[in-house]
Amino acid sequence: MKKLLNEFKEFAFKGNVIDLAVGVIIGSAFGKIVSSLVADIIMPLIGVLLGGYHFTDLSLHLAGESYLLYGNFLQNIFDFLIIAICIFAFVKAINKLERKKAAEPEAPKGPSTEELLTEIRDLLKNK
Repeated sequence: MKKLLNEFKEFAFKGNVIDLAVGVIIGSAFGKIVSSLVADIIMPLIGVLLGGYHFTDLSLHLAGESYLLYGNFLQNIFDFLIIAICIFAFVKAINKLERKKAAEPEAPKGPSTEELLTEIRDLLKNK
């Protein structure tokens, strides 16, 4: 039992697992924000442009009491597209910063401690 607990502890507290958990939590919160942006701001504006239609109300009458509710599906497609565009822009910006950082030349290194001590020794020797 102790071995199993140690293995789980080693697995659970690896940097990658914790980073992944943080990413999932932040991604979930980001998804809610974007969904609200789409549902509460963008879609009503599109609805006004289309003559007052609300996408979530769109449906197709099949027969009797049966309806095909495709408006919510369209809403989710818009959510996905906007989230994908935001993530693409974010990743592109990060990649641009990394390329810029990689392109910057490293600062010239100064002499090592040994080189400085050797130089001091030689100066003292010459005096």
